[in-house]
Amino acid sequence: MTDTQTTEAPRPDPVVRRIGVHDVVEAFIAGLRDFQAAPLFGLFFGGLYALAGLAILMSLTRFGMPYLAYPLAAGFVLIGPFVAVGLYEVSRRREAGEPLAWGKVLGVVFAQSQRELGWMAFVTLFVMMMWLYQVRLLLALFLGFQSFASFNGFLSVIVTTPEGLMFLAVGNLVGAVLAAALFSLTVVSFPLLLDREVDFITAMITSVRAVAANPVPMLGFAAAIVALSAIAMLPIFLGLIVLLPVLGHATWHLYRRVVEPAA
Repeated sequence: MTDTQTTEAPRPDPVVRRIGVHDVVEAFIAGLRDFQAAPLFGLFFGGLYALAGLAILMSLTRFGMPYLAYPLAAGFVLIGPFVAVGLYEVSRRREAGEPLAWGKVLGVVFAQSQRELGWMAFVTLFVMMMWLYQVRLLLALFLGFQSFASFNGFLSVIVTTPEGLMFLAVGNLVGAVLAAALFSLTVVSFPLLLDREVDFITAMITSVRAVAANPVPMLGFAAAIVALSAIAMLPIFLGLIVLLPVLGHATWHLYRRVVEPAA
């Protein structure tokens, strides 16, 4: 008598569709509708995001490092996709006709943090730490180890001196490269991990494939995120209370358009 060994067939990779700019616009419209339909969830997650930004900004001021406010604000956008996981779940539930209950939504968020999505969070935080370290390196290279008493003093140096302008140019270039890389890795991967049983490597590869297959629409989506985030941060991060939920819901709907449903 011989034992027969059965092996589970590997799951096929998610199928990426081609989309147009109109899909991005419609994703934004659908995201706004989700926020209007469930504003308390959006304001809750958006409020947590804004409060975290304020807390970090106050910490920088407290420890005499206000000059890091600008690079930190730029890097803070990078962790938005992870914070928006609860918003993806709200959109998923509305789409599936499931009830919106705080226990269910928060339960999914906490459960996902212990699964593959936790690894994606690590990738996001790692890139943000790289961003902050390269800012400190560029500060040392171009401006030395001088300290700045205020953000206005720092701003005056970087916009009125050749060294400061070089720091600004190189820093923004490096930041743009890191942001583009992280956007490509995460724009689809976070909602995909919430929606399906895939590993985080497959999710990141699928996200990069989605960006590569749709460079113009995805570039437009990324540009809209950057522009809207910059505006939302001007009133001491308070605009993020509304912006994060709209972007989070819109990201879910964009994911639905660019990745075919599982068979």
